Amino acid sequence: MSTSLVERLISALNEHDLDAVAACFGPDFSGEWPAHPGRSFTGPEQVRRNWDMIFRMSPGITVAMTEAVEVGDDVWGEWHYTQAAGQELRGVIVITVRDGLIRRSRFYMEPVDSADAAVPGGPRLARD
Repeated sequence: MSTSLVERLISALNEHDLDAVAACFGPDFSGEWPAHPGRSFTGPEQVRRNWDMIFRMSPGITVAMTEAVEVGDDVWGEWHYTQAAGQELRGVIVITVRDGLIRRSRFYMEPVDSADAAVPGGPRLARD
């Protein structure tokens, strides 16, 4: 089951275990950011380098997948990162698993706005 590999990845991330993190990814891994193509990358060694930097910048970071749906080789998950360089991030990551390794991830993660943050395009509607 693909979700169990993703859960193993989450445990490795929360333990800040770079070897265990990198071991979850296949040699042909592709990390894609469709809304931010300049962030895209390839390979498990780049995964290791990215998370090494993240752990150094955000020593208190925690990662959770709060909801997930598995469809074929894909795990569609709703993710929540806390204490990520002083931010909270939420969004969706679509992870493709084949032959027991993560082969592709598509990231749709964004910082969480505070409740009183300005809204692009105009004022907020009044809440009851």
